[in-house]
Amino acid sequence: MEPDNPFVLNGIGYDMMQLGRHAKALRWLSRALEVQPDFVKAVHNTALSLFQFNRFDEARVGFERLMQLDGTNPEAIWDFALLQMLTGDFEAGWSGREARFNLPSVKVRYPNFDRPQWHGDEPLEDKTILLYADEGIGDSIQFARYAPMVAALGARVVLVVEQAVYSLLSRLSRVAECRSKSDPLPAFDLHCPISSLPLAFRTRLDTIPAATSYLPAPPPDRIRAWEDRLGPHDRLRVGLVWSGNPNHSNDRNRSMPLRALMRLLDVDATFVSLQKDPREDDRTMLAGTAIVDLTTQLTNFAETAALVSCLDLVITVDTSVAHLAAALGRPTWILLPFTPDSVG
Repeated sequence: MEPDNPFVLNGIGYDMMQLGRHAKALRWLSRALEVQPDFVKAVHNTALSLFQFNRFDEARVGFERLMQLDGTNPEAIWDFALLQMLTGDFEAGWSGREARFNLPSVKVRYPNFDRPQWHGDEPLEDKTILLYADEGIGDSIQFARYAPMVAALGARVVLVVEQAVYSLLSRLSRVAECRSKSDPLPAFDLHCPISSLPLAFRTRLDTIPAATSYLPAPPPDRIRAWEDRLGPHDRLRVGLVWSGNPNHSNDRNRSMPLRALMRLLDVDATFVSLQKDPREDDRTMLAGTAIVDLTTQLTNFAETAALVSCLDLVITVDTSVAHLAAALGRPTWILLPFTPDSVG
């Protein structure tokens, strides 16, 4: 052990932070900063640990110090933006989120188009604009609400999304054309990442497009098919999702094992699994419960939307089904981590 080595002290603090032991992390990081007050990594880790500890005012001070020391670092800007979004500072947060395009993990997701990007000020009358899904499926669903607003400015809107949500979002109001990412792209005048639309519209807390539902209702024949599969609707129907993408960087905080929900099953209701690809332990447990599991027939998000439309309530961790259910106007309870994602 090297008690006066800031790199060692910061490393231990970072490891404690990764284990969720933020009180201990902050003690080690504080010692690192005592030795080297301008140690950028320790300042960054301190701000992150305070953020995850829900000490938001102190985290903001830490990030402001970080901006003084390393204000062009996209990871620093991105992390600060997440705090700004979570605490309602949308004006700064939306702008800071643009740093995602300079993160190594994100660069490959957005094509290098030869047409100009729309930032909200350029006129759209009689123009074709390409709205391209640049983040996860849940983000595509939640930000699709802006597509009709773009069309209202006089543009012909072409929406490009993941294949999994193509059939769902292709029916969105005022979208002239929807294509999956594997399709060839049509000619267009301007483009905009779908997750940059809130910035383009200068969205604040009080101007979030918050219609009760903005996705079109699924076709009646698809809803009837799911009603037939579910049988008599003589009790409350509750859909359940307990885990998200296992490759998500925050999966250990966002997902839970099915056993954590088992006490819910004592109430007088019909529980319906909306959980695609359950993990092995959950699959074994699910087989021994009364939860209705028809997920093998959920071939895409349009089918999931039809099933959700037959339910009275959806209880889900923070994943794409949360966005889907709420966008359909279904009562939705979201099980959030101690420090929730600001967007996602």
